[in-house]
Amino acid sequence: MQVKLQEQLSPADAEVILGRLPERIRAALIDRATEIEYPIEAVIEMAIASFLDTDALGFADCKPGRGQ
Repeated sequence: MQVKLQEQLSPADAEVILGRLPERIRAALIDRATEIEYPIEAVIEMAIASFLDTDALGFADCKPGRGQ
């Protein structure tokens, strides 16, 4: 069986991630999404991608280790 990899988080995946985070982090991500008028899944993706690669905007262009 072949698994199709996604290059973006789905809204359902974002909800699962948010549900596992501490309240202050969850609130900060939601506040940021509201502030910049982006979907929460995009903000979560950008946060994770920028942690892994400071030059990445999202998972599609994330190359861990490049930005450090």
